[in-house]
Amino acid sequence: MVLSGDHPAYKALVDRYQYFVFTLAYRLTNSREDAEEIAQDVFVKAFRSLADFRYGAKFSTWLFTIAQNTGITHLRKKKLPVSSLDQEGTFIQVENHESDFKANQIEDKNRKQMVNQAIAMLSADDAQVITLFYKGEQTLDEIGQILGLEPNAVKVRLFRARQRLKEKMEKYFAEEVRTLTVQ
Repeated sequence: MVLSGDHPAYKALVDRYQYFVFTLAYRLTNSREDAEEIAQDVFVKAFRSLADFRYGAKFSTWLFTIAQNTGITHLRKKKLPVSSLDQEGTFIQVENHESDFKANQIEDKNRKQMVNQAIAMLSADDAQVITLFYKGEQTLDEIGQILGLEPNAVKVRLFRARQRLKEKMEKYFAEEVRTLTVQ
């Protein structure tokens, strides 16, 4: 249905992936306005290119590749510095539900914030590969397609990014990390 240009079906895909596409764009630009512009461009390009989509890859991989390329093109045009800062906490979703699990929710939120803060301290490349793998749930092959790298190169990048993330966590969140490992 979507491949035949069905607008409501495509809207469902946009709804499903808009948050993650925005997050990838924000990671590249560190600008909400630029990220919104890039995200909009990504979905327009994707819709216009639906006929080019091949079933050899997941739709999300294809879409994230478009997002990556659109973001880089946008940066080149504007000559903006690439950044991995997450000042607006784009991955953090605040839950305002009252329940018996409120303490767990607060603890969970604090963990997510801590991890996001540590990711924000990483280089743009490290933050990107961590984001794609853990939050985008992309495989090494899919990340390789998105970034134009061989899967083994992605595996090495991911390993090194994990090491640097661990170092940041231990350096800046030592007490929190200790309490997490004790539990």
